[in-house]
Amino acid sequence: MDSNYTVLARKYRSQDFKSLIGQDVLVKTLTTAINTGRIAHAYIFTGIRGTGKTSTARILAKALNCLSSDGPTANPCGVCENCRAIAAGQHIDVMEIDAASHTGVDNMRDILDAAQYRPTNGRYKVYIIDEVHMLSTSAFNALLKTLEEPPAHVIFILATTEIRKVPVTILSRCQRFDLVRVPVETLKKHFAWIAEQEKIELSDAANELLARAADGSVRDGLSLLDQAIAQTGGHVDERAVLDMLKRADRGVVVDFMETVLSGDTAAALAKVDEIYTNGADLAMLLTDMMEWTHWATRMHPAIHAGDVTNSPYTADQREQIKKINSRVSLNTLSRIWQVMVAAVPEMQASGNQKQCFDMLIVRLMHIADMPSVSEILQRNSNNTRAGAGTTISSSKNETAAPAAPEAQRLEIKNATDLAAALQASKEILLYSYYTSNIEVVEISDGIMKYFDRRGDADFAHKMAAWLNDKTGRTWTLERVAESQHTHTITEQKKEELESDPLVASAMNLFADAEIVGVK
Repeated sequence: MDSNYTVLARKYRSQDFKSLIGQDVLVKTLTTAINTGRIAHAYIFTGIRGTGKTSTARILAKALNCLSSDGPTANPCGVCENCRAIAAGQHIDVMEIDAASHTGVDNMRDILDAAQYRPTNGRYKVYIIDEVHMLSTSAFNALLKTLEEPPAHVIFILATTEIRKVPVTILSRCQRFDLVRVPVETLKKHFAWIAEQEKIELSDAANELLARAADGSVRDGLSLLDQAIAQTGGHVDERAVLDMLKRADRGVVVDFMETVLSGDTAAALAKVDEIYTNGADLAMLLTDMMEWTHWATRMHPAIHAGDVTNSPYTADQREQIKKINSRVSLNTLSRIWQVMVAAVPEMQASGNQKQCFDMLIVRLMHIADMPSVSEILQRNSNNTRAGAGTTISSSKNETAAPAAPEAQRLEIKNATDLAAALQASKEILLYSYYTSNIEVVEISDGIMKYFDRRGDADFAHKMAAWLNDKTGRTWTLERVAESQHTHTITEQKKEELESDPLVASAMNLFADAEIVGVK
């Protein structure tokens, strides 16, 4: 084995701004700043792993110290003594510091003390602090003053993947650059060029898989390409990459989701067994299913989400997804997405992924039977809406309480019967509200028209449910818009008491006596 082999991620690391891929805004800003002499004293680069933070810092250090020009240049030569030493990490004036292993305030004091001395071989002393968010609070505080007003010959370049962990006092002293995820198409071109340089056969389908698996990281993608080359001996095709990633082919995923949405549980579970036997990682399959659901939702005709030609599916697969969408609602796609998102931590915590995945499929198979949010709202509206002129009745689709036996069913013929039945059933709250606030206009043949003096929207639903249960028939409650100036049950009882001779005599014994309650 060649002990001097250099992995692709290191061999093809960007050495100048022109070779830094996918960061056009960053390159334009830095090159313009160098050409116009507007070089800041501190920079901070942030972004996910493998997007070029440390590479950019080294390129900037070379641009500041390249000997091919009398001053800083946006096009470092890469061959002078300073450029070669910086590229090899051996330049005496360019210090790369790993903040993860130099977290303390003492480490920072050593750096700051050395910063006071002028550079030995270069124009600038450049301090590249990688993963700067790992510094302790004391180390950050020690850095503040020097970072704000460093010596003229000192440039600080900070790099981090966790920008939120860096104190705002540090951020405010630096020019911040966010390195974006490298687009899939850019990665594909880069990988194809590297394969050509390495005399490797890389199929378009395999290149596509590697670029998408890289998730915007150049280093991740090159590591995967290196692994694929080692596995295949230089003939990298789609099948080899799928086996390496333990992923199912996207065509398989599309067919599988069609089976899931068809409602055939046995066929879906059999398909899972087949995919699992072929060596696919079920966690990756779940990720692919979520990707399918995302793109199927964007392709759904109900939302018209614009151009989807950048989706990872072929034209034939997109047509298949459109056919599936023609019989699947947007609501169903949304619900299966929620179920799959909830299953991600379950899969991670499960001791047996296969069992967990099987149960997930069973849940997905029956998710379409659930009513949509709009259906639930409509159903509730039919039972709870008590606006003027609105009819409230029970829904046939709802699960009602068990009806009373026929021998025990009540006969409600008038308002007084209803009040007595409520009191006998010990429905105290409903009885109290009904007798105090409801003017009954009509009760007949399962219909109750009433005026509610307080306008409680829940009254109609509660009363209809109680009547349905106790009488064994469907009741319709209709609230009228205006009072008919009829008495409530309490007012009727009060009027009856006032007309009773005994009560009248008792009230005459006391001046200003009045009836305050009827029980």
